Amino acid sequence: MAMVTESPGDEPGGKSGREVADMAKKKVLMVIAPDQFRDEEYREPRRIFEQKGCEVTVASTVTRPVTGMLGMVVTPDVTIDKVRAADFDAVVFVGGAGARELFSDKRAHLLATEAAASGRPLGAICVSPTILANAGVLKGRRATVWPDQAKALTAGGARYTAEAVTSDGSIITADGPPSAARFGETVAKALGL
Repeated sequence: MAMVTESPGDEPGGKSGREVADMAKKKVLMVIAPDQFRDEEYREPRRIFEQKGCEVTVASTVTRPVTGMLGMVVTPDVTIDKVRAADFDAVVFVGGAGARELFSDKRAHLLATEAAASGRPLGAICVSPTILANAGVLKGRRATVWPDQAKALTAGGARYTAEAVTSDGSIITADGPPSAARFGETVAKALGL
């Protein structure tokens, strides 16, 4: 964190308003597939999180540049085996065709179960709610998903809603690209932003 000198109006010896704001910055982990993530499901929520002052970290199974379904290129900051849900205020799984690669990934399941157990906001959009279902965190919960994954959700014990965005406690799910901005706003609201 950058050092900030006291300015008029700060209490002597106290923290400046900027330092307090930096300390209060929410940290969001966005998990993307190692290829073929859905561009707008990454771009729109990230834009919203950053506009609201969040620090965003991107994780995947690789740290090389990865390409979205519409051509966006993102270089993940870290691999998912190096992160813990406890180090973030929210965990968000981005969808897209490549997210199917994470459906049975034990590291992705661990992140989902850690986030769900802690009560942190846990989000998943498009096909990625299937990751949450396969991790066992949707049992008895209301959730939505890209329509071709509805059976996978119910097989995982979820109550499929077919809504654009569904919140059940701290878990937020969305159905796909047209809902990306609303999904991002709903996660931000769950963070108290």
